[in-house]
Amino acid sequence: MSIEEIALEAEDRMEKSVTLLTDQLRGVRTGRANTGLVDSVRVDYYGSSTPLKQLANLSTPEPQQILIRPFDQSVVGDIVKAIQASDLGLTPNSDGKVIRLNVPSLSVEQRKKLSNRVKDLAEEARVAIRNIRRDANKQAEVEQSEKILTEDDLATCKDEIQALTKKFETKVNEIAEKKAAEILEV
Repeated sequence: MSIEEIALEAEDRMEKSVTLLTDQLRGVRTGRANTGLVDSVRVDYYGSSTPLKQLANLSTPEPQQILIRPFDQSVVGDIVKAIQASDLGLTPNSDGKVIRLNVPSLSVEQRKKLSNRVKDLAEEARVAIRNIRRDANKQAEVEQSEKILTEDDLATCKDEIQALTKKFETKVNEIAEKKAAEILEV
């Protein structure tokens, strides 16, 4: 593998870590309703576990409410059960056609807990990025021991990988700070 290939693979994996963090943070509550809260709820639909977003149209008609319109009216009961079984802490109200979820405002204590959860998720992403850096550095060292890369190439490669690590850690920090600010905003 060349320096560029090692760096590209590391960059691709780091990008995936940031994407995963973004997806995880979408499900963290803020003070207002967000369809991301229920996107990942899985519903038992004809024997298979299906994400809610594939079974219904999700919207937020009001700042404190999520509206779920199932494409198939026969699954309303299954969706209600899935939401109740999830750890969202939201009570679904159904009229047989649509489901309404009222999202209560967060207390100061809840906001602090959620903010800490965001910090934990961000730290997991930073650890993943550092592990990717370690793997890429090991790959470069293997290439150098096999005489594919010179010592100068190895140093250049490690510098590139470190620069990528810094770039993606900064991205993670920015995303986490933005989400934490969103949560703490009253």
